[in-house]
Amino acid sequence: MDTLKQRVLQAMSLTDDFYNHINEGCLRSRISEVPSNTIGEQAYCLLGARESYLKALIAGQWDGFECSLTDSNDKSLLTGKLKETYANVEGFLQDNSSGKINTDLLFDLLEHEVQHHGQLIRFGYANKIEFPKSWNKRYTV
Repeated sequence: MDTLKQRVLQAMSLTDDFYNHINEGCLRSRISEVPSNTIGEQAYCLLGARESYLKALIAGQWDGFECSLTDSNDKSLLTGKLKETYANVEGFLQDNSSGKINTDLLFDLLEHEVQHHGQLIRFGYANKIEFPKSWNKRYTV
């Protein structure tokens, strides 16, 4: 369980690094010639998942998707929400040392975060966006 918790926080930290690294203009970037949302809209989904999975982990079961991000093109708002959700999940994981955590939900959160990393790598390549050093180390991009 400790390894799972650590990997969730590691994945979330990598996401935060990516969004802190890019400039605000990148948030509107899409992948041309294919159906695509924006890099900012990817963050909306990531943040909503963090908030929703945390709510589910507290309740012990899925309780629907919600996202408090109001503007996916505002980098300071977005990075603030990333920092906040990281701290909230980290606090929950630290406070729940008893092991009474729904591991399926925690795995779902990890899988969701990491699948977005793959999408963000495609966005980065398609838009010639450089990756932060932490991504170069983790994913050799």
